Amino acid sequence: MSITLKQINKLAIPALISGVSEPILSLTDAAIIGNMEYNATTSLAAVGIVTTFLSMLIWVLGQTRSAISSIISQYLGAGNIEAVKTLPAQAIFVITALSLLIIAVTYPFASQIFQLYNANGAILDSCVDYYQIRVFGFPFTLFTIAVFGTFRGLQNTYFPMLIAIIGALANIVLDYIFVYGIEGYMPAMHIKGAAYASVIAQLIMALLSAFYLLKKTDIPLISTLPINPEMKRFTLMIFNLFIRTIALNIALYFGTSFATKYGDTYIAAYTIAINLWFLGAFLIDGYASAGNILSGKLFGAKDYKSLIDLSNKLIKYGIIIGLLIGCLGAVFYYPIGHIFSNDAEVLEEFYNIFWIILAMQPLCALAFIFDGVFKGLGEMKYLRNVLLFSTLVIFTPIIFWMDALNYKLYGIFIAFTFWMIARGLPLIIKFRKTFIPLAQNT
Repeated sequence: MSITLKQINKLAIPALISGVSEPILSLTDAAIIGNMEYNATTSLAAVGIVTTFLSMLIWVLGQTRSAISSIISQYLGAGNIEAVKTLPAQAIFVITALSLLIIAVTYPFASQIFQLYNANGAILDSCVDYYQIRVFGFPFTLFTIAVFGTFRGLQNTYFPMLIAIIGALANIVLDYIFVYGIEGYMPAMHIKGAAYASVIAQLIMALLSAFYLLKKTDIPLISTLPINPEMKRFTLMIFNLFIRTIALNIALYFGTSFATKYGDTYIAAYTIAINLWFLGAFLIDGYASAGNILSGKLFGAKDYKSLIDLSNKLIKYGIIIGLLIGCLGAVFYYPIGHIFSNDAEVLEEFYNIFWIILAMQPLCALAFIFDGVFKGLGEMKYLRNVLLFSTLVIFTPIIFWMDALNYKLYGIFIAFTFWMIARGLPLIIKFRKTFIPLAQNT
């Protein structure tokens, strides 16, 4: 099949919109909380710490999306989709059960968990308040992610986009109502209100996901026996992605932990910066998703020439998108900061390092896109090994070195930059070394 920009965009643009739903939930919380009159800087710092921990949980168990998408798209390419129709429901059942177990384990130990991030005093209290509400949205998020993976495997990113738009809009409206209150009707709930808003938005998205999957496909949502034969490969994929995600979150843990150690101003500035970095990552994720979806289908069909053509186009588009994000951030450099905080000291620290985040966007684009391609190919083991190397051998020594030099937030984001280079370059080399010979021989 011929891969065109129109075909890629048909998958990438809706995936891009749906992909920003989770960071928008966190960014909305950060923007509204950062502008409260009551305890804004402390609350913003707490949101940053909790968001980092929740992102770890979501990325660990949310890998179901990539695994389901990879398997379904490969079977679709091979013309045998009936063989895996029962897989999504079984995967959703397992992952939802795990999410409930995680709530049971983490809820009573929230204070101890966030002390590991160097949170203490008022920040620690706010972390606990926010987390012990927000965590109840976790099963809804994982359910939604798994359904999105099913749609992606079926080469459909339109319905996830609709669901994400509705969820994000609901969260924004509810945030304003719950955080600031309605005079005469509802008291301001501050940071707890932001948490309630996120949980309700996540519930709305889960309900819509179930509705569209049942209405628009013949994929069942009730898990039945016998166990699908692909559950074994699915489980192995999840295991490799689980190890990979632990490595990823080691990097995020060190970044948050060091920023917290430097003081309230630094962790608040880091919260704004890292959430904007997450937003950039999820914007690029639209094209990573297109790479995931199409590479799985082409690999299943053994169409290696089109697979190489896809990779060449994704490299070009990834660099262009990364540059556009960087340029857009540069144009609105100072207004962006004021969206999230009015604290002069927080903004000064944020502006000092925001340029690093913008400059690394093209590097991030290539790394994220080839992440998606390798997930579509089912190469989870190689992805695991690359991230272990980039985190343990590259990122960790650099961030400790930068800390010893007292570079503070500069050091954290310098370490993240080298981390992204170490993540992306091996994937591009491995892909071209494997598939160019296969394309030439077919």
